[in-house]
Amino acid sequence: MSALAIKGNVVLPNRVLENAVVECRGDRIANVAADWEIGETATVLDMSDHFICPGFVDIHIHGAAGADYMDGTAEAVRAVNRAHARHGTTSVFPTTTTGSFEQLNAMIKACENVHSNWLPSDGARIAGVHFYGPYFAEDKVGVHSKEGRRDPVREEYEYFLTKEIVRIATCASELPGALEFFEFARQQGCFITCGHSNAAWGELEAAFALGMRHVDHFWCAMSSVSSLRQRFGTPMQAGMEQYVLMNDEMSTEVIADGIHLSDDLLRFAFEMIGPQRTCLVTDANRAMDAPPGKYRFGSEDDGTWVFSDGNSVRGADGSLASSMHGMDRMVRTMAHAVGRDLPSVIRMASLTPAELVGAAGDIGSIETGKMADFVVLDRDLNVKSVIIGGVVAVGDGASLGQQI
Repeated sequence: MSALAIKGNVVLPNRVLENAVVECRGDRIANVAADWEIGETATVLDMSDHFICPGFVDIHIHGAAGADYMDGTAEAVRAVNRAHARHGTTSVFPTTTTGSFEQLNAMIKACENVHSNWLPSDGARIAGVHFYGPYFAEDKVGVHSKEGRRDPVREEYEYFLTKEIVRIATCASELPGALEFFEFARQQGCFITCGHSNAAWGELEAAFALGMRHVDHFWCAMSSVSSLRQRFGTPMQAGMEQYVLMNDEMSTEVIADGIHLSDDLLRFAFEMIGPQRTCLVTDANRAMDAPPGKYRFGSEDDGTWVFSDGNSVRGADGSLASSMHGMDRMVRTMAHAVGRDLPSVIRMASLTPAELVGAAGDIGSIETGKMADFVVLDRDLNVKSVIIGGVVAVGDGASLGQQI
């Protein structure tokens, strides 16, 4: 069995183990120690003065490199996964947008194809699919295609949620049929989220009783006191922000690209919700790692037209249209915003999302027995190497394995 030893400063969930060694055998971590005698048969990757971090885990991700998962082909899936691997993400949950049954089905089948035939050269490993669109509130669709939005359709979601690869299920809590959706998703063991929603407190309470535990991209396309006043009038109502802040069993996510949220809001999420209940996501679209220009958000056939200036992506009305940056950018921005505690920031990009979706037994932290997935960062938190399943796939040392 092949052995790889990586030397450097190992980032654990609660501290940095300096001048340590991580030994891998095959695709698993065999040992982590500050003082370990490396076997003569091991290939050594010396990354001294660098941070050895667990591979990043992205539970909300749409595209990159000119491709979107909703294109519905294995080629598109691999293009997205390879691009995100170059930014340190080793486990992804490809995320649906709004769209037709046929488009959703093609997307999930393409992900199943890549998942069942995966090699490290294919990029980030698919850990599950996030069934995200199409069950959004009409007034919170955002950049997603309005034509592809609908209220929950039982025959449709029962078909998709029974697929083994679908591990996350999202629905706006206030929609007709939402509670039945949540109940079925709970029966299938999905991690259940409320997204693109204008739900009030009582609607969130009803969803929580049926297993909903997460709201998507905090402060973006979600209910607020002002949006609920438009819906209900007075007295003013509490919404998703207040519900997450008051309920310790709820979690959320932030897009820390420096464009969606200010450093003040990122610090607020870090301090008031905490790194155990807040994960980083990219919400990236096909404009990531692609030239500025005009792109489809969602399916290449009929997705919404959006426009990239090389730093942000916006709809025709100027509103933000998800992100075009990788998880390394999210980590750097969050670390700058909070100004300290690298282990907690790395946790938000790795262990926290893995715990939320029930995958922390295999991924999310550097522990004996877990998958040998790592991202090596320099002192400025730039990606130097990415190791997926014990293979050095990206950057320094890639000659030891397969270059993506």
